[in-house]
Amino acid sequence: MTNTGTLQIQDLYVDLGEFRLQDITLDVAAAEYFVILGPTGAGKTILLETIAGLYEADRGQIFVKARDVTSLRPEEREIGFVYQDYALFPHLNVAENIAFGLTLRKVPRATIEERVKTMSEMLRIDHLLHRNPKTLSGGEQQRVALARALVVEPRLLLLDEPLSALDPETREGLQRELASVHQELGTTILHVTHDFEEAVALGDRIAVMHEGQIVQVGTPEDIFQRPTSEFVARFVGMRNIFQGRILAVDGDGYKEISVGRMRLAAVTEREGAVHASIRPEDIILSRNALHSSARNCFQGRIVDIANRGTIIYVMVRVPPDAPEDVATDFVCVITRRSLEEMDIREGRRIYLAFKAAAVHIF
Repeated sequence: MTNTGTLQIQDLYVDLGEFRLQDITLDVAAAEYFVILGPTGAGKTILLETIAGLYEADRGQIFVKARDVTSLRPEEREIGFVYQDYALFPHLNVAENIAFGLTLRKVPRATIEERVKTMSEMLRIDHLLHRNPKTLSGGEQQRVALARALVVEPRLLLLDEPLSALDPETREGLQRELASVHQELGTTILHVTHDFEEAVALGDRIAVMHEGQIVQVGTPEDIFQRPTSEFVARFVGMRNIFQGRILAVDGDGYKEISVGRMRLAAVTEREGAVHASIRPEDIILSRNALHSSARNCFQGRIVDIANRGTIIYVMVRVPPDAPEDVATDFVCVITRRSLEEMDIREGRRIYLAFKAAAVHIF
């Protein structure tokens, strides 16, 4: 592996008995905001803690800015780490918490004060420097933890689900601040989360992790529009995932795929048995027969409506009168306004349509 980025991991294997990290290979570019995305129990935190030196690698190598840190102690790796529970020192005030790493390094007092002031202003907590961490809100505590990690100018910053303990409004605000601080400082960040909206909002690239392995790496668009496995497709909310078989090329050059009693048009080079997936937001619903450029148009029957507040998931069975065991159910998403305007209700017949380009094949 060529050491060109900030973080390189090659063939990393960690055996913890009941859990293993298996053959992890990653290359994170300098100044990149890289997100590790996966469900609870996938091994995301163990991976971060191994990079930080809290677990010993059984085999493989970890490089930080071309320096092999695989066997170094945590304090020798020049890596910052922020946990989701903040881990602030209760016996120190905010200023002392932020300064902690600089104090350990015996940085001159005047320099410490200057850097604490600069970092606290950047994260908008300069008015809290005299406070005890116990008196702060969750969002304020997380800003202090970020300031403490960043003030020492780490080569790499590790964030372990830093927003998961916050309320939605605070989470969105801190998410914007993370993006802003990253842009201003250019720190390379490795951020772990199970929230795919958070991953899309922050990540330059995303690695999806499952059962101790990296199963796909790509841009947010790659991950969410072009998953390479059924696990990734389901995890990122594809919802409509069908097994089928490529039959032929139609007269317009589209591939025809057999899915149950249906034939789907798709754009693909694949042959034989495949999975076809369609995102719910790519499906158009209409009370009347659709006349559009979409290659896939079907009539179906509404069999379920799931209210999720601002959006509504509608399940449509195609063909409308087919038994459940031979029909194909599509999950579609609409707004509350569309629900009312189209008088969507269970049992009603409805038309659905989606473009051939919206059918992802893997």
